Amino acid sequence: MPDLFLLFDTLSLTQNLFCFLIASGIVLLIGLKLSGTADILADRTGMGEALAGAILLGAATSASGIFTSISAASTGDIDLAYSNSLGGIAAQTAFLAIGDMCYRKVNLEHAAAEIANVTQAALLCLLLTIPLIAYALPQVTAFGVHPASLLLVALYIFGLFMARSDRKNPMWIAKSTPQTRTDEPDPENGEGQSTVMLVAGFIVMVVFISFAGLVIARTGVNIAAATGLKQSLIGAMLTAVATSLPELVTTIGAIRRGALQLAVGGIIGGNTFDVLFLSASDVAYRNGSIYGDIDASSRFWAVIGIAMTLVLLLGLIRREKTGPANIGVESAAVLVIYGSAALASAFVL
Repeated sequence: MPDLFLLFDTLSLTQNLFCFLIASGIVLLIGLKLSGTADILADRTGMGEALAGAILLGAATSASGIFTSISAASTGDIDLAYSNSLGGIAAQTAFLAIGDMCYRKVNLEHAAAEIANVTQAALLCLLLTIPLIAYALPQVTAFGVHPASLLLVALYIFGLFMARSDRKNPMWIAKSTPQTRTDEPDPENGEGQSTVMLVAGFIVMVVFISFAGLVIARTGVNIAAATGLKQSLIGAMLTAVATSLPELVTTIGAIRRGALQLAVGGIIGGNTFDVLFLSASDVAYRNGSIYGDIDASSRFWAVIGIAMTLVLLLGLIRREKTGPANIGVESAAVLVIYGSAALASAFVL
């Protein structure tokens, strides 16, 4: 697989751009269908949209990224492994603000009230602190793997069980309003389709969207480098958005279906899954722990990811109905933080 994608490095700018557009079209078509299938499976399995977003959409849209991180770490490219894991989290969180703009009825944080998403957002902040703590501590390993890598996986699994428990037996219940979109199973959702065929179709779509995501990531980096934008603000934004395109498409697709909890859960769950790239990278990297080599840029984006997620968490708790330009104050703040961080990354770091 890595050798196949190295072929894109030998292509011209025009050829890379053509492959980028074709792969983006595939992501657009499959991503919209993927959201619909995840919505049906959420009803069929009883896991609910928030958990389906975290587990199904989150893992599906992040599948291509884990291969990129493993490949980079195995060849010693730690910077790429880190940026691929931590760099896209901020961009993907900003996508929810874009989704908020697309949902014109009321602010997305108000309508998508779901305790599982609140739990997952808090878990994401916790997970993002682990690499930073590991960076500050002595770089001890067992069989070449840092204990932080095992802790990340354990916390992720524990968080999923905790979110499931919160959904079934919530100790906090969101106040229902006329604008609240309740996550209730629709018996006619996917009528006539067997669950087995839905799962099989979902897996096939994940394979295609993962392949397309890898093409987008590789060609996006090549386009930025070939046009001289790699080290610029535009280049950084292009690469981040390009590699996170599956998350953007599935989020908009879920919002168009009215599956708001699925949209929020897909972004938060995808971000949570992205942190696990570090565990996989640490296993693939055979020269000790990768945590001691986190560069300043990756540490910066990890903290920005925490800040943006906390602002989103405030929005999910406060549930403001209206705000400037029909988006919540928290969504606007998320965009401001992301834009300011991109400027700082380009001109200060």
